[in-house]
Amino acid sequence: MNPLPATLLGLDFSSAPSARKPLMLARGTRIGAVVRLDRIDTFTTLSDWGTWLREAVALPDGFVMGCDFPFGLPRPFVEALRREGPAALPQDLAQGPLDAQGAPATLIRALHAHCVDRAGFQRLVDGWGQDWQTARPAGSRLIHRRCDQALPGTVSTSPLQTRYVPVGKMYFEGLSRLVDAGVTLPGMQAGQPHAIALEAYPGLLATEVIGRRSYKSETDPSPERLLARMDLVDALEQGRTRLGLRLKLTPAQRDHLAADPKGDRLDAVLCLIQAAWAHAQAEAGAPLWGMPDEVDPVEGWILTA
Repeated sequence: MNPLPATLLGLDFSSAPSARKPLMLARGTRIGAVVRLDRIDTFTTLSDWGTWLREAVALPDGFVMGCDFPFGLPRPFVEALRREGPAALPQDLAQGPLDAQGAPATLIRALHAHCVDRAGFQRLVDGWGQDWQTARPAGSRLIHRRCDQALPGTVSTSPLQTRYVPVGKMYFEGLSRLVDAGVTLPGMQAGQPHAIALEAYPGLLATEVIGRRSYKSETDPSPERLLARMDLVDALEQGRTRLGLRLKLTPAQRDHLAADPKGDRLDAVLCLIQAAWAHAQAEAGAPLWGMPDEVDPVEGWILTA
């Protein structure tokens, strides 16, 4: 068995990064139960992140990266695309496997060919909500994947949500770049064996530690949210989570995380810790980095769910 990559990464993602709200990439390492934060890098465009990703995959040392965006879509939605979607899509989706590894590439490439951009993907999802009445299960059009509701008390946003928190657009922009760069998505997509990406969700870990308290906001940097971020950082440093890991920070890093009212730096670090947990699971012999033995390659799975 090849040695595991030593570099751990946690990515806080946006489908439309900017100088005001860049992508945050936390970089660190794990020794035993201690996860050390080395630094946080930023990317102001998807192009810059995509370039970095391709270069990182080409290096021999590799990485294990937890990414805060969905790697899959609800299977009922995808099956409806195959049966009742726009004319070109069923044919495109029939060209590759959707019940075995390789589904992510087949699906995302068909969507990009048809939709072209994230606005087109939003229109496609809107069509599911408005026109495909026989295809949609009873209830909301924003159906969830199994992993979105796998942890009692926490429900992650549906990958079909393209407004407000545009998780669907994050899927559209993020997964395509992972696939194009040749990254391995365990249980879903074979790629370079030293470049591993896993779906993370910072809300799982944050909710475990501070419950429903809000710790971030784009517009309201309240004292209560600052206190919640400080409490969350304290808990991570002390290892007070079910993951059994402790975060090692310098005083300056601690202040840097707490001082970000949008919580993007802290979310990147939460993804880093989830990646470190997966790293520890693989080191202990878990075949799928701590995920279930069978992952639906259409839907994917969230680390630690």
